[in-house]
Amino acid sequence: MVEALAVRSSSGTVALVPPPTLSCAMAKAVSGWLDIAVQPLARGQFEKDLLALQVGGGQECRRRNRASAGPFSEHATGEALDIFAFRLEPGAGSSEIRVAKPDGVPQERFLAATRQSACGAFMTALGPGSDAAHADHLHVDIQERRSPASRFCQ
Repeated sequence: MVEALAVRSSSGTVALVPPPTLSCAMAKAVSGWLDIAVQPLARGQFEKDLLALQVGGGQECRRRNRASAGPFSEHATGEALDIFAFRLEPGAGSSEIRVAKPDGVPQERFLAATRQSACGAFMTALGPGSDAAHADHLHVDIQERRSPASRFCQ
């Protein structure tokens, strides 16, 4: 497990605020996703670099959806991350894109593309519209499934 203050990629360093505790595999998956998908989307849509992710829910020993019974969440092993907002460099236009409340069509497009890319980068990607537990954030994890090709994306 690592306390992930930031993740590095070929496109720069992106801070994780507040720093979550993640497994090394999850930190690597997040870094790769930011490098391959999210940073290029931010630059293409807003002509700005992604500087930080506002996150919650790194490693936390709990059951799925904070239920009192049932299987443990991927958060219990540090193999999940909840993203509440994307922070871009300052400049013209908004510099924060909140997952639950996009401000206009460009942000909606960015969030839709980001979420779609998460479906390929992670085994699970859940966000607003998937269920009540994920109404205000994007949950991504690397849960192993029976088939490596099987992904849960809503």
